[in-house]
Amino acid sequence: MSSTSDKLKGTANQIAGKVKQGVGEATDDPQLKGEGKLQEAKGDLQKAVGKAKDAVKKAIDP
Repeated sequence: MSSTSDKLKGTANQIAGKVKQGVGEATDDPQLKGEGKLQEAKGDLQKAVGKAKDAVKKAIDP
């Protein structure tokens, strides 16, 4: 997977996670809120992987 793909999927997961958290909050559903937090964390990790790939690529390519 490319760094751009990782970052895009990470952003999508962050947004979906925040939406789930909001719906969980509005419906008083702690399970949905928890799922949203996990999905947002997954997005954070995916974006970090994408940024790391960019950094490695920059270090290799002068």
